[in-house]
Amino acid sequence: MTEARYVHIVDEVPELSEDSRPVLVTALAGFLDAGNAAALTVGHLAGEDAGRVVASFDIDEFYDYRARRPPLTFHEDRYTDYEAPRLVVRLMADARGSSYLLLAGPEPDMRWEAFARGVRAVVEHFGVRLMVSLGSVPMAVPHTRPVQLTNHATRQALLVQENPWKGEIRVPSSAQALTEVRLGEWGHDAVGFVAHIPHYVAQFDYPQAAVALLEGVEEVTGLEWEHASLRAAGDARQVEIATQIEDSDEVRSVVQGLEQQYDAFHSAGTNLLAEDEPLPSGEELGAQFEQFLARLDRPEED
Repeated sequence: MTEARYVHIVDEVPELSEDSRPVLVTALAGFLDAGNAAALTVGHLAGEDAGRVVASFDIDEFYDYRARRPPLTFHEDRYTDYEAPRLVVRLMADARGSSYLLLAGPEPDMRWEAFARGVRAVVEHFGVRLMVSLGSVPMAVPHTRPVQLTNHATRQALLVQENPWKGEIRVPSSAQALTEVRLGEWGHDAVGFVAHIPHYVAQFDYPQAAVALLEGVEEVTGLEWEHASLRAAGDARQVEIATQIEDSDEVRSVVQGLEQQYDAFHSAGTNLLAEDEPLPSGEELGAQFEQFLARLDRPEED
């Protein structure tokens, strides 16, 4: 079995010279995408020009169709417009015209090791100097404070930001995380950013996190993009959340508690995962935010 068994790579890409070593930005839809931060980032990067496909993974080998059924249209008396899932690498350009690669699509449901080997084949074929992965997780943080990032890498020298908490925890794995581990073992550099999303809005688009992720990629790679449209969307979301919270004393109380914890951490260096400050229980949060989330999902009814 060859490393490229499940991926087809375009042999010649004139835009990439032999001496160029592009960055590979990776954002997989699925597990690590609270607030749709990675999806929003990919959509922003693609814009109106999706870029040329230079590598394509055999989706049938990685996708569980019964778990995530792709949509299609039924028109009067027939099925039409089947939207097939795709897991591809595209050749993109940033705001200054610098080339980079973008790996996007659904997170593989199976054959993670084979997927990692496929990414390795892409990295080695195109001489990728650095893979940068993007993700987001729900955290007990308030929406009224700047989005925090967890920066991780295969080598400490690659880190560009200090993480907001210290320590060791066991977390559920993902195909994206495993790929970073394997690339490090194979001698390839990989770095990533995970945005912290306020847990009470994690099921809705959170553009502020996409801005934070893009800024992280810019810092570690030197690439540049415009952020104006994402920032405008983030400002609109903030106004919407504030409007909904204003109607609930209980929700405001919880948000104020999260603000106090956030500020205490940044002023004293307290670990956000420590138990220095009591947090509401899951049942308390669920009861207090149930009505808030319902209204946020249906703003036209207010």
